[in-house]
Amino acid sequence: MKGLAPVPFRGGGFAPATSRTGGALALIGLVAIWQVAASALGNPLFLPSPAAIASSLYDLVVHGDILAQTGISLLRIAAGWTLGVAAGLALGLGMGLFTFARASGYALVSALFPIPKIALLPLMILWFGIGEPSKVATIALGVFFPTAISTANGVESVPRSLIRMAQSFGLPFADIVRKIVLPGATPAILAGFRISVSIALLLVVSAEMIGAEKGIGAFVLQAGNLMRTDQLLAGVVVLSAIGLALARLIGLAEARLVGWR
Repeated sequence: MKGLAPVPFRGGGFAPATSRTGGALALIGLVAIWQVAASALGNPLFLPSPAAIASSLYDLVVHGDILAQTGISLLRIAAGWTLGVAAGLALGLGMGLFTFARASGYALVSALFPIPKIALLPLMILWFGIGEPSKVATIALGVFFPTAISTANGVESVPRSLIRMAQSFGLPFADIVRKIVLPGATPAILAGFRISVSIALLLVVSAEMIGAEKGIGAFVLQAGNLMRTDQLLAGVVVLSAIGLALARLIGLAEARLVGWR
């Protein structure tokens, strides 16, 4: 009919578009407010300004050993995260595929997952000594549980109709897992990786504060003990950069592996 106005499309599906400009503006605004607040307070001991933190970070990079400290922490994260993820993937797949593994695995996870893993560090030191193995074991234990849970949930989310169809065509069990179960569970597994990377970063800092002389966590603790709050927050900035970099790596893996979504 003539004279009727077109109806606008309303089926956007609540899918907000990504905006790098918005994130940059929010960060710039936060830094600006921080700079103004630090200038108004006038006491750099309690609240160093972003400019003072940037200057301290520059000196630590050029003349200090913060890069070496960061490298030590990254090596601990890599070792602990790799071990924890490998064990978590194995248990999670078992929980999603086998009845006995599901029953025993969920009982194990339910009993041990709520325990703060850093509270077990003294026990790890007793078992493995004060060196690297105790810190790596603590990180691996913290990473293990979210990986197992996300993997099991991912396997359970795979449509059973696809598995039944593959079975009806006589596809071997290993091929079903490799070609149907793992691709279908990959989004959930990668979501678990995001959580486990954050947990690994938290645990390495905590472990280094308790029982290490080197590492970014030990550096932050030492700066706090010396009341060098500018260096302390410079270490926090480094930790934030590490977290963002690791999250970016997981994001690239998601784009490559589950781009079909």
